[in-house]
This record gives sequence, structure tokens and C-alpha cells, in this order.
Amino acid sequence: MAPKLFIPGPVQVSEKTFAAMCQPMIGHRSGDFKKLYAAIQPQLQELFGTKQPVFLSTSSAWGVMEGAIRNLVGSGKVLNCMCGAFSDKWFDVSKKCGKEAVSLQVEWGQPIRGEQIREKLSEGGYDAVTLIHNETSTGLMSPIVEIATVMRDFPDVCLIVDSVSSFSVVPIPMDELGIDVLLTGSQKALAMPPGLALFAASEKAMQRAATVKGRGYYFDFLEFKKNQAEDMTPSTPTIPHIYALQSKLEDIFAEGIAARHARHAELNEMVHAWVRRHGFEFFAPEGYRSKSLTCVANNKGIDVPALLAKLKSRHSLIIDGGYGKIKGQTFRLSNMGDETAATIAVLLAALDESLPA
Repeated sequence: MAPKLFIPGPVQVSEKTFAAMCQPMIGHRSGDFKKLYAAIQPQLQELFGTKQPVFLSTSSAWGVMEGAIRNLVGSGKVLNCMCGAFSDKWFDVSKKCGKEAVSLQVEWGQPIRGEQIREKLSEGGYDAVTLIHNETSTGLMSPIVEIATVMRDFPDVCLIVDSVSSFSVVPIPMDELGIDVLLTGSQKALAMPPGLALFAASEKAMQRAATVKGRGYYFDFLEFKKNQAEDMTPSTPTIPHIYALQSKLEDIFAEGIAARHARHAELNEMVHAWVRRHGFEFFAPEGYRSKSLTCVANNKGIDVPALLAKLKSRHSLIIDGGYGKIKGQTFRLSNMGDETAATIAVLLAALDESLPA
């Protein structure tokens, strides 16, 4: 039996979701596919909090993250908000796309604040801002409402938000907040296998894209919009993932969106209580901690690789031993996706048994 994953992505996938992927194949330009895509669209729009169409991309979220840069940044600058490994990488992606990228760099584990963005944007000349809402490398969640409020004072600047590990964990009402591109991936909060990205783009974003040259083809937002109008995707989609998404949407709406948010908060607090009980600290500060995972600061100096090895060999559980430059200085525990109070209790009991005396 394969070990169970409590890493912050890919997360554990249910048997129901796997089974959904094994439905008979259909043609991606067929009437059956159009029915499938059209059937899930209303629920996707409700989850995204948008009246705009929700697009499906056969890629990881990074495809859309790069695509958003290529579509929304023309001759102006892009401000990359950087507070961890993945948000730092987005800055590198912007530069590799040939854009004039400016970094808003804060110390890993610290949030991006609205006034920091205001100070940068006040310089002028920006086309877009990129923000990773929930930075999984550090277990940090930046204040999206505060940031979106500041962005309203800069109506010509597009806000691009990665919500891969916070989507369906906490409310992110796209239209209400004024987010121009909201994107997510399948393998974290949605608890599906990797390989599918989902995103929606505001009318402003689409209007901007129409003015930008060099958008490419595979991630051209206008191609997505044109094809989605016919309930299709620009290129061959990963049909098994879309069946899995349909199954996952059934689960989410059967549970209820508000109940799903509440469950993630409850499980997150269970992990936080364990951290406090054992005298560990949190890498992210109070008030800015992720609701989908916990990045535990190794202030006690335990042997993190030994802990991971013991969990895997004795309990068939896998956690993460820290990411990038904070590997070993932290370890990460995921509570996102389909986890329950019972499954988190199993993880915490195994951690209790595996910690050094």
C-alpha cells in the first residue's frame, strides 16, 4: 500500500476521484465534450466568485502564470510580489518572458502588505502585479482583501493572483475583489492529480490582452475565450482530469462551500494546537498563516530527515521537510483537500510517536 501524502502538493487523491478519471474517452471536439464542459461551468463560476467564463488549461498552474505575464504585460512594468520560493520564481519567469520586472521582495515568512504595493505602483508605468495568495514554501497567506483594496486606486494595473493552495480553502470572490486573473491548479486544494490548471480573466484583462503582441498561442487568453464560447478548449484537453474535476465539484457542492472553508479552518487549528503543544514555533506570523498547510519552524533543532524517515517507515505517512533555503529549518504539514478531523488526528498521533524523546 502506498504511503499517504500529507505534503502541500500533490495531496492525497480519493478513490472516487481516481475512478472518475477512468470513464470512457470522448472526442475533445465532440458534442459529449461540449456537454461536459458546459455542465461544470456554473459551479466553477460560483467557486471562482465570477460571472466570467472559467477556462481549463492542460498544464500546471505555471503555464497560466507565465501566460498571464505574456498576455497582460506589454510595454509597461510588472511588479512581482515576492515572499517565498514560488513568488520569487514568478519574478524570474517575468524576466525570462522579456518583460521589465520589478521585485517587491520581503523576507521569507513575511506577508505582502497593501501599502508596500501602493508605494511601488505610485512610481507609475506598471501594467500588472503578480501575487501568490498562499505561499506554500513558507505557510504564509498574504491579505488579499487589503491588497485588492489598494489596487482599486490603480485601475489601469491588472492584478494576477495565484490561488493554487488557497482555492476553495478560503473565500476569494474574484469579481467582488476586482481580481483580473485568478488561477489555480488541480493538485493542491482541489485534491486532484497534477496536470490541469483553471483560471478566469476579467473584461479588463481581456481588453488588455487584445493590445499585447507576442502572447504566443498555447496560453493566449483570446484563444481560450473564443473556444470557451463554443464549450471547447484551444488545444487537446486532459479529458480524464475534467471528469475528475466534475466529480470533485460534486463533492464540494455536496459538502457546501462554506462548510468546506470551515472544515479547512478546523483542521488547520488542530495542527496549530499540536505545534504549540510540542513547543515548536510557526514560520509565518500570527494573522498571516495559511489555512491549508502549516510551516513549522524547527526551533527545537530536531533531525527533520530522521522524522520524515520514521513517519514513512513506521506509519506509512509522508510530510515535507522544508522547501528551498529553509529545508530542514522547517517542516510542512498539509491539511488541504479531502482531509478530515479523523485523518489529521492520525497524522498528529504518528508525529507524537515519531518525535525524538
